[in-house]
Amino acid sequence: MRSFFTRHSLVAWLFLGLLVQTVWAQEPGAGPSPPNIVFVFSDDHALQAIGAYGSTINETPNLDRLASQGLVFDRSYCANSICGPSRACILTGLHSHLNGFRRNGDRFDGSQWVFPRALQQSGYQTALIGKWHLESDPTGFDYWQVLPDQGHYYNPDFIMMDGSRQRVPGYCTDLITDASLKWLDQRDRSKPFLLMCQHKAPHRNWSPHPRHFGKYKLGSVPAPDSLRDDYSGRSRVLQESEMTIRDHFYWGHDAKFHGPNEFPDHFRDGIPNGEYQRMSPEQKAAWDAYYQPENEAFLTKLRAGELSDDEILAWKHQRYMHDYLGTVQAVDDSLGRVLEYLEANDLTKNTIVVYSSDQGFYLGEHGWYDKRWMFEESLRMPLIVKWPDRIAPGSRSDALVQNIDYAPTFLEAAGVPIPEQVQGASLLPVFAQGGQAPAHWRDAIYYAYYENDSVHEVAIHDGVRTDRYKLMFFPRTNEWNLFDLVTDPQEMKSVHDDPQYQPILRGMQQRYRDLRGFYQVNSATIPVTRGDEDWWKQRDREKTALGKQQAHELVFIGDSITQGWEGAGKAMWDEHFAHAPSLNLGFSGDRTEHVLWRLRRGQMGISKPRAAVIMIGTNNTGHRMQPPQETAAGVRDIIALVQQQSPATKIVLLGVFPRGETTFDSMRLNNVALNQYLSRLDDGEQVFYRDLSPLFLKDDGSLPREIMPDLLHLNEAGYQIWAEALVGILQELDVYPAKP
Repeated sequence: MRSFFTRHSLVAWLFLGLLVQTVWAQEPGAGPSPPNIVFVFSDDHALQAIGAYGSTINETPNLDRLASQGLVFDRSYCANSICGPSRACILTGLHSHLNGFRRNGDRFDGSQWVFPRALQQSGYQTALIGKWHLESDPTGFDYWQVLPDQGHYYNPDFIMMDGSRQRVPGYCTDLITDASLKWLDQRDRSKPFLLMCQHKAPHRNWSPHPRHFGKYKLGSVPAPDSLRDDYSGRSRVLQESEMTIRDHFYWGHDAKFHGPNEFPDHFRDGIPNGEYQRMSPEQKAAWDAYYQPENEAFLTKLRAGELSDDEILAWKHQRYMHDYLGTVQAVDDSLGRVLEYLEANDLTKNTIVVYSSDQGFYLGEHGWYDKRWMFEESLRMPLIVKWPDRIAPGSRSDALVQNIDYAPTFLEAAGVPIPEQVQGASLLPVFAQGGQAPAHWRDAIYYAYYENDSVHEVAIHDGVRTDRYKLMFFPRTNEWNLFDLVTDPQEMKSVHDDPQYQPILRGMQQRYRDLRGFYQVNSATIPVTRGDEDWWKQRDREKTALGKQQAHELVFIGDSITQGWEGAGKAMWDEHFAHAPSLNLGFSGDRTEHVLWRLRRGQMGISKPRAAVIMIGTNNTGHRMQPPQETAAGVRDIIALVQQQSPATKIVLLGVFPRGETTFDSMRLNNVALNQYLSRLDDGEQVFYRDLSPLFLKDDGSLPREIMPDLLHLNEAGYQIWAEALVGILQELDVYPAKP
């Protein structure tokens, strides 16, 4: 048994072990019986749309019923606010950078440790039904049927365990519930079970069941105070995202209009209403009977020029709320059916029922729909747990919990050992204290978002949240934002530059650094794109195309110094390397993490080069003054990736060139330290480390501007030195292509 206590207190560990043995001993029969687990999970369910969390816009009687019978976590957070990554965090108990699924489109490695397999191996029968969204097939389940990708609301397809696809007529939320209850009926009743009932709803594009048409009529849902947020007083990157109701609402997909877009100034083109296209004639008739009169009434006014921009925004928000809340209603119906089944089949006493969602969602707050940003509406996620005789009905908790905590909680409840690598903390100590955070519980949570250049253009950022303060960091603009959640609960103004908050800012920055260290966050090893920079994106496309078109004998991998073979070093390139197919994968400003992103997405293409020349890291050690050992780990991963893609390639690993004028320049010293680590990567067989630094320095160690005018980048004379030295190395290793 392992929990958050185990890292801090042996006494607490022993106490908790006795506690669990005691409560299990209360079960009737010869011995303790592991609890069943029913995990009902939705997608994008905002807390502000749940009655138990204080909703003023809708009613959720079954969720409220579950809350009245169990424990509601008021400070429950995701680790990465997007669909696939959140699921990966839950399955592994690890943050995204360690479980490998950082952004939608990644492929989940199902061979790694996941809690369902651990339960399965301990005697549980396990099932997953509904949304998966992790690219690979589910592992650790005796039974599964999942939606492909995001899935559909109407007449959805399901991928079955044999690889077949079945289209099932009906409404997705109801069908997932039907399949879940059917599995419960057919399960092996001699075993405890884990059922993960995972809904698509209320994910975009929000398409309610007809039984919920009109339940939340247009004009009946209050708009949030920040619907018209102008994003002043915070990072400028907020203005660049594309998820506003005002400017990024689609004609067919979101507004549910038919036909061509009549008002492109107010609605976006490009995504039709795919749900309508899947409907049967009867379903379309029911849909049109409700939506068409409302649509025509609005469009008539719009055609007549009777609506202001603000009134159009208000209508969009109301349409959004009708549809979103309608899909929520079906999830609440589903939970009611599950609870009724458990009661009717005498399964309530020894069954843990959990309701959660992969993250929160914006219901117009800050003018947004969707999630991603580290503001409260998407960072907070619902977590309601019912466990009779273990959790007092009607309990609430303000302990800081996170979705990496689910895996260790399920395992400890089942009496299954928790691996040491799991980063989450079991919630059993919180259960045992009626929702109170026990001693030594965490004081802050860490959040990271990696998607960047995606459909919604949300910049990479990470941060920490304590009980009162939130700190966000935006790497691209090197900005900090600090929020006081007591004085500014809607997060409308950052106080990072307020003199009164400077001690708090410094403390939060220290906590940020400490948590990144605690969770083993090394940005140098985490692949990220710079796709929000147009020139970088264009160069990436061009180089990737070259890699696919032709196999290259030499590949150069690096940053601006390598890219410079196309500039100041072009004459030397033409003289020494152009005679062989050679690919220059140098990108100005890149760090190790950007190189990893490019290579992982196949930028070397079909090439199995004789040699790969790698020099990367000066932007890690320089721009960020990143510790050299962290940068070296990024270089190590680049080498491993090249070797994985082309095992026979000989890698010429160059020490990072010197920078700064003198021997004691801080950035120079960081590179010197980095090169010490890099030298250890030389294995004498496939990886050969060479340090060319002495070739560029004067006898006194100073760096001459005659070679590096800006004390970083080579001029033509510098490239001549590099080229001649490199040719010698390649000839020594017998990988220099012969000139014709």
